Amino acid sequence: MTNDIDSIVTSRRSERLPADAATTLTHLLAIRVSCRAFRPEPVAEQTIREILATAQLTASWCNSQSWQVAVTGGAGTDRLRNALYTAAASGHTETPDITFPREYRGVHRDRRRESGYQLYNALGIERGDHQRQREQTLQNFTFFGAPHVAIIHTDEALGPYGAVDCGGYVNNFLLAAAARGVGSIAQAALAMYPDVLRQELGLTPDRMVVCGISFGYPDLDHPSNSYRTTRAPLDEVVEWVNS
Repeated sequence: MTNDIDSIVTSRRSERLPADAATTLTHLLAIRVSCRAFRPEPVAEQTIREILATAQLTASWCNSQSWQVAVTGGAGTDRLRNALYTAAASGHTETPDITFPREYRGVHRDRRRESGYQLYNALGIERGDHQRQREQTLQNFTFFGAPHVAIIHTDEALGPYGAVDCGGYVNNFLLAAAARGVGSIAQAALAMYPDVLRQELGLTPDRMVVCGISFGYPDLDHPSNSYRTTRAPLDEVVEWVNS
């Protein structure tokens, strides 16, 4: 893997920037979506390695490359899926390694609600139907039927900056997957059960679980993949300071 990555870096540094690079990047960002229904067939190992090699080029604080990744397939996916779903469905609770948001306020609350309503509307789940909403939430722990999941963890000693580095890695993993026709979804929900993950994956106590990424080929006919979230205009998120 290291040799593969070194060859990618060496070749790219010796080349001029492709004329369509900006267009390609914008296109990948535009087509990438959070996939919530997957086809069962696995992704070829070579394709997964290519996704990982691309994501490994992620910039990090002091080049610490803070991420470690556990990638499942086959029986490994089934075992982890069963363990997480059993914990979640039973009502078992744990304390995530990274504190979840205390609350969503203002525009953050509005954007979160809009996204949730879009999903429920696509699935025909009525507002106030808490049973079906819970059933949909539990689909997180089945990985939405994905044949693979990547669990991202970091050294707890790196603190918030380790988690920030992992965020960059996650984003680049998602884009690298999209570039190869592979669907994916980043899931904070899986980090709700760090002890289950430690036990199933053999992680030591000094590993901080950041999130999971379920991935595979998308089921494009499933209604949960039929909608697209919006993005705020620049004037809502950017302040120009020119003096």
